[in-house]
Amino acid sequence: MLLVVAAPLLALLATDTMSDQHSPVAPAKEASEQPAVPSTLTPTRSLQPRTKPFLSTYRLPDNLTFAGVPVPMHIWQVRERIEHEFYRFLEDEGDSILLAKRTGRCFPPAERQLAEAGLPDDLKYILLVESKCISAAYSRAKASGPWQFIPSTGRMFALENNHWKDDRRDLELSTEAAVKYLKKLYDIFGDWYLAMAAYNAGEVHILKSMREQKVKDYWKLHYVSETMRYVPRIIVSKEIFSQPERYLGLVKADLYPPLNTEVVTVTIKESQRHLAAVAEQYGTYFLELKLLNPEIRKDYLPRGTHRIKIPRRNEDCPTVCLKADVPH
Repeated sequence: MLLVVAAPLLALLATDTMSDQHSPVAPAKEASEQPAVPSTLTPTRSLQPRTKPFLSTYRLPDNLTFAGVPVPMHIWQVRERIEHEFYRFLEDEGDSILLAKRTGRCFPPAERQLAEAGLPDDLKYILLVESKCISAAYSRAKASGPWQFIPSTGRMFALENNHWKDDRRDLELSTEAAVKYLKKLYDIFGDWYLAMAAYNAGEVHILKSMREQKVKDYWKLHYVSETMRYVPRIIVSKEIFSQPERYLGLVKADLYPPLNTEVVTVTIKESQRHLAAVAEQYGTYFLELKLLNPEIRKDYLPRGTHRIKIPRRNEDCPTVCLKADVPH
């Protein structure tokens, strides 16, 4: 039985249908008693023109592709599933505007790493559905980071996770792991739609469902609601957020620019050093250092050598311009 996730929107128009026998009837007047001046209708308030278009004015194209593969929009249940996610994104306009803005910051590293690995650029839209491009995102299933790796999958791809650090929250490191995992899934399924479904639900579960239902096509596969919505949401993300000017009224200049940072090596000789002290050493502050390094779970760095991001220092600054530059 196919799950239909889209439901039609019903507009209920109410009118006064009071019958004649319940309506007050004014006594008839002679023709000579009728007013000679015709009455005019005076509006009780001025009507302001609507500046924002109705959601119904937005239409999905008849032809969509993802990773170079057509989406079978001619199949009724596929179109309804895609349209459901399309209008849900547009309905929450404020959230979608923030998502679009974040792409300016989180997409460039992912685009570069996907290109270097020879994977489709469209896979970057998984970031929007998995974590809304929030590096510190954490789910009830203990999935963490922009690509939402659970602990076991993170360990499989060498993402360190201990009491003070979680590499799953590092955009570059987690993207490197996601590239490897997506490659593996595509090698198993030979299809990006099934590979993305497996990224969400696990390859074992998708393979089992395919065997039981005797299908090899993602669009004919019945699974739990989350996974059935997952791939359509990614496809719709591409349609909307690749064209923010069309759907959200945003231009490229509105997007958050990439942060101007550099990586420095910090050596901690004591048992631990509070990040406030590290931040002061590099001319920044505790909150900014935490935001730039979401993988650091604690408020300190333990003994050892660490590589962290800091705001890029001014190249025109004299040699001794920050405490970190002062010889010890």
